[in-house]
Amino acid sequence: MAWPTTTRITLRALEGTPLAHENIRAMVVATAEALAERQGLRIFQVEADESSITATIEAERIVAIGFAAELRRLTTIWYRHKFGVDALWGEPQP
Repeated sequence: MAWPTTTRITLRALEGTPLAHENIRAMVVATAEALAERQGLRIFQVEADESSITATIEAERIVAIGFAAELRRLTTIWYRHKFGVDALWGEPQP
């Protein structure tokens, strides 16, 4: 019997502490859980602090990277709509 592959992936803010407010952190965690459910992924654990969210999911690394990218996209759209600010996770340096 082969054990399922699990991957731990972290989405970390490039600047600041965007998840410092409990309501924002709760929305990001809920979005991660809903995304996993919609994609048929088993999520074992979700942890969040002031600047990052970490999820352990039953998936190969490439799937987990896609999961993190989609989580970033969805939460950025929500944040932009809710607060009128372009980037929840910060902008990369040029």
